[in-house]
Amino acid sequence: MDVNFALLALLAAGPRSRLRLGQELQAGRGGLPPLSARHVSPVLDQLERAGLVETGGAAAADEPHRESRITAAGQQALAGWLHTTPDPVTGDELILRLLLARQVPGTDVHEVIQVHRRCLMQRMQRLTQGRRGGPGQNLRLALASYAELFRLDAVIRWLDTADSLVDPMRVSDAERDRAAATLRQHFTEGRLTLAELDERLTAALTARTAGDLRCLLADLP
Repeated sequence: MDVNFALLALLAAGPRSRLRLGQELQAGRGGLPPLSARHVSPVLDQLERAGLVETGGAAAADEPHRESRITAAGQQALAGWLHTTPDPVTGDELILRLLLARQVPGTDVHEVIQVHRRCLMQRMQRLTQGRRGGPGQNLRLALASYAELFRLDAVIRWLDTADSLVDPMRVSDAERDRAAATLRQHFTEGRLTLAELDERLTAALTARTAGDLRCLLADLP
């Protein structure tokens, strides 16, 4: 399945022949470890049957050089996959989604990151609400629940770091000031405590990248 979406991401950047797709997969361009060119034809055939890819021309002898292009259905399937958080969530799956999102024209990688971040936070909230404490709790289930909570928290922290890595551009003083003003407004409206405001203001005024600022506002409407 990963190869399917790696090929769709490459085709989203423009039509390509099977020969070129094979070369790009061998070079690791699809976000996956280098793959053999022999993976291309069977996967493309499968994508064509699903209506996600179409190939022009009819000369079988020129098969390696016929160009394939992604269809509207293929673009929709790729976008849906990029914005769907894997279950169970793994670092490798999310890394692949972010790497491929960077290759797809018109895709906002930061928005993709925030979609996954919100999904994982909702999973943590469901786990917290469903956990029963007290002397009657099942110890095995409680331990498993805490293990999953801490695992999801670690992935969310990794996503915050990834957000800053994909946008290394430094922010200006004006951008820091706007973020600080937004935080003060949320405090006025009761969404932040005074301690939370002080902590986030300090982080906002020392932020280096746009990703740093987005992390401070990601859980606020």
